[in-house]
Order: sequence, then structure tokens, then C-alpha cells
Amino acid sequence: MEMYAVGIIGGGPAGLSCALTLADGSKRFDFARDKRFLVVDSGSSDVLKAVLNNVPGVKRETTGEEYLEFLRTQVEEFENVNLVDGEVCEVYGKKGNFRIVLSDGREFGAELVVFATGFQSFNVKTDLVEVIPHPVSPRPGKIALKPKAEGVYVAGLSAGKITMVAVACGSGVEVGCEILSEWAGKVVVGHDSIK
Repeated sequence: MEMYAVGIIGGGPAGLSCALTLADGSKRFDFARDKRFLVVDSGSSDVLKAVLNNVPGVKRETTGEEYLEFLRTQVEEFENVNLVDGEVCEVYGKKGNFRIVLSDGREFGAELVVFATGFQSFNVKTDLVEVIPHPVSPRPGKIALKPKAEGVYVAGLSAGKITMVAVACGSGVEVGCEILSEWAGKVVVGHDSIK
């Protein structure tokens, strides 16, 4: 079974932004060097139905599909990220030794887990998060997740964030920075260089 430093469940804007932040950090910081990251994507991100007109830095009328493909391409530039298509059916374990089980039987290990599964529904068998009503959804019946164990993070709409693409991306980046900071033992932000 393959083992990863972080297993990210969800390949939408939050999950991919988290992966990008972690992968970039692994090239910048010695404490994160040689760490590997997993992203499991079920292909069901809400952004796939969107046409983006208010995302900073993104050309108006960009489709959600185009945007996700751009994010995937950015993440794929890092050899230490494994993007896996599949549906997660179960997550169990504890910090340092989580198991991520896919519906086709594949299984992966991870030291830390990030849930970035959106706010529509949550069908993963796990006792690592609690499903709660989404606190700021403009539509009723949406959900958020609350971590119940160490080493478990939640990003994007799953974390109860405002339902905007830019906010979901920012939440994924924030979780990536939290993980880098945990490894460093201090606050870490992977700023791009200014020339």
C-alpha cells in the first residue's frame, strides 16, 4: 500500500489548492522535502457546472471544467503529487496512520487527511468528522464537516465556507499552510519571491 504525508479527499478548487500549496512547500522548505501527497477526485465538483465571472485572476466566462483542468495541470507539475480518479468510500485510522479506501478496492495510507468534499452530501464511512448543517449556505439542506480527530483537516465548502470558488481555493491554501506550519513547529507561509 502506498503511503503519503497527506491524503486529500476531493479534487475541486479547495482540494487542488491545498495540494498545490503543500507540493510547492515541499520544494521550498527542508522540513517538507521528500513528502508525497495524494488527491482523490470523484469528478463531481460543483464547479464543473459553473461559468466563472468573479474569480480574481481568472478570465471571465471561463468554465468550471476549464478552471479545474488548469488547477490539475498546475498540480501535475509536481512529481510528488498523485492525482487519483476514484470515489472514497471509507476513511479510518489515526494521525500518522490513516487509511483511505476507494469503492474499487484500492487503498492508500496517509499521515494526515484533508476532507475537501463539497457541501452537497457526504457519503464516506468514517468517524473522523461530524456532519453538521452548513452555517452559511444560501440554500437549505447543505452540509459541512467538523473534524473529530487529530491529523484531520477540512477545506473549502466542507469547512463551512462561503460558496464562492475564490473562497474555496483560499480555504485549501489555508489548510496547506496549517499543515506546513505543523511540520515546521511555527507559522509558515510559502510566499512567492519578489524580484
